Amino acid sequence: MRFPPYSLDHRGRTVVLEALKQVCSQRHWIMLACHVRSTHVHVIVEGNAKPEKMMNDLKAYASRALHLPEPADRKRWARHGSTVWLWNDNAVQTAIRYLAERQGDPMALYVASDKDSAR
Repeated sequence: MRFPPYSLDHRGRTVVLEALKQVCSQRHWIMLACHVRSTHVHVIVEGNAKPEKMMNDLKAYASRALHLPEPADRKRWARHGSTVWLWNDNAVQTAIRYLAERQGDPMALYVASDKDSAR
């Protein structure tokens, strides 16, 4: 590894969460939940784009929002990531519970209320 593992502090996690909310709003995607951790991010989002496009847009917005003076080849995110399809409401609710309750102490956490996620 050329650089040490990337880690977000409290401010960085908050900045990333707000950037992810922004891209979802601009793309008309519904963010159901998001948990920005020190070393990784979980996002549950519903939208009309391919998962890879969504993931790339989320990473790009988060990177730009951080405004960090780093070498151009500094990697913040994994080359890809997990894109799991959640086919029914039970799968979505299970994923939200996992994201919110089973990742350790909450860091930068967002879970949509019922009115926020109205379709």
